[in-house]
Amino acid sequence: MRIQIDVAMTYRFPNPNTVFLALEAAKIEGQEIEYESLLLGDATVRRITGDSGVGERVFALVPGTEMILNYSALVNITRPHNGIESLDAAPLHMIPGEVVPYLRPSRYCQSDKFVSFVRKRFGNLQGGVKVAAIRDWIESNLSYVPGSSDADTNVLETFAGRQGVCRDYAHLMCSMVRAAQIPARMVAVYSPNVTPQDFHAVAEVWLGGEWVLVDATGMCNPDDMAVIAVGRDAYDIAFMESQEPAELLYQSVMAKPV
Repeated sequence: MRIQIDVAMTYRFPNPNTVFLALEAAKIEGQEIEYESLLLGDATVRRITGDSGVGERVFALVPGTEMILNYSALVNITRPHNGIESLDAAPLHMIPGEVVPYLRPSRYCQSDKFVSFVRKRFGNLQGGVKVAAIRDWIESNLSYVPGSSDADTNVLETFAGRQGVCRDYAHLMCSMVRAAQIPARMVAVYSPNVTPQDFHAVAEVWLGGEWVLVDATGMCNPDDMAVIAVGRDAYDIAFMESQEPAELLYQSVMAKPV
């Protein structure tokens, strides 16, 4: 699938500012960037490699008090949409060193609090079958309710309230999978199947010796998602971090098939 991505945003700051951006589609296996453009006016840009070597992050030094950003890209998604049930989970002692950090609890994913629940609910399952069962349980038991959570909502609150948005679904997915001793990480993506259109959060799970995309909301599949960034939880994949208070004036995110 080829996806056209268009992002436009305008933010106002009280002073000249440095922002940290993660919004460009990553140049990784499974997706080809046919075209892209990032316009940031008179901001000075410095790039660094993203977490786990996925994509790039941008430091933008904004000399004034307003940032006007436009990003567009044409991405060809080449990864297949295969089922995960047939994939094996690696024995704990065979997990690669660079993957091990995604077994641990993190700020928004207190996976250690879910060990007992996951053992009782899914303990008779293994590998990809267990991951699929966790995904299906989350999709069936949570309600997608825009505005029901905020940037401070953690996974325990999501589990108790049984509602949230994509970041909450992904946090719960990562937490439960980590509780099952299978590495899982948070992923920011674009997809034409996201409703309403916005930056979307899903999970990636270490199965069969590779990272596999899993969307517990049920909106998206691996073959219709353009990966932006990965990290331990939403804290690591935020599309923008600002050193100064940021006032949103305008923002639009669109992804459509072409």
